[in-house]
Amino acid sequence: MKLFSGNSNQPLAEAIAAYLNVPLGKCDVRRFADMEIFVEIHENVRGEDAFVLQSTAFPANDHLMELLIMIDALRRASARRITAVVPYFGYARQDRKPGPRTPISAKLVANLITRAGADRVLTLDLHAGQIQGFFDIPTDNLFAAPVMIRDIKEKNNIKKTSVVSPDVGGVVRARGLAKRIGVPLAIIDKRRDRPGQSEVMNIVGEVKGMSCILVDDIVDSGGTLCNAADALLEKGAKDVSAYITHGVLSGGAVARITSSSLKTLVITDSIRATEAVRVSQTIRVLSIAPLMGEAIGRTAREESVSSLFHS
Repeated sequence: MKLFSGNSNQPLAEAIAAYLNVPLGKCDVRRFADMEIFVEIHENVRGEDAFVLQSTAFPANDHLMELLIMIDALRRASARRITAVVPYFGYARQDRKPGPRTPISAKLVANLITRAGADRVLTLDLHAGQIQGFFDIPTDNLFAAPVMIRDIKEKNNIKKTSVVSPDVGGVVRARGLAKRIGVPLAIIDKRRDRPGQSEVMNIVGEVKGMSCILVDDIVDSGGTLCNAADALLEKGAKDVSAYITHGVLSGGAVARITSSSLKTLVITDSIRATEAVRVSQTIRVLSIAPLMGEAIGRTAREESVSSLFHS
């Protein structure tokens, strides 16, 4: 097998390569003066099982183009099979038409990856599980839950812990995690009575005196998490932490979270951490390299990937 990486998350690629005990493939991914992307593979891949690791995080369009061009380069170099390993799948929030004359960009990106020449896709905590169906090639959607559950059990008193979904849409994810830990579930129901009025947050479930853990797949601006933490504390929660897979953290999100009532925000390294994240006392990063590395190894050996999550 051969493992190649674009520029989006080199530290994660190096950690996965170390886990698999294989060197990262030699390639150049660079830009011309006009910012056109150029890719050159510097080793023989004919007949090889090639994996391209690339999160399509900010700048999403540049990193997506790098992924597509790397896939095309490997296909033209006669790689036997090409797997796109996309820890964070950008455009996943555009998985449906929210109004007339709007695109379904997640489907478009799936088409681009397929047409570029990928034979299969390996990703992590898709925003909506049904995005797997947007691909016409085999797609494995991994879950960061095992990594998070291990950390939650180490850092919390489980007898006094409650898992909370920050909105109704995330109930399935939160319920699954709460069940595996063996703790109760609470749900935050957000609603506006009239346009222009502030949101009213109703909490379904018992949180008084509990250490509450908010669970979601993406944290972007951080506004929802901060508001949810305030609402839980008003209802008598002892403290509030959050476990989120993908730390997009755009704009002033890090400053907003650092100054909020959140005790801790735990994210994974599916997206490369910025300097602001690295120096923050509130944000902690868990590595998904062993999880992704194990899934890549099993894919190369034609072994079950789903058994990673059966426990």
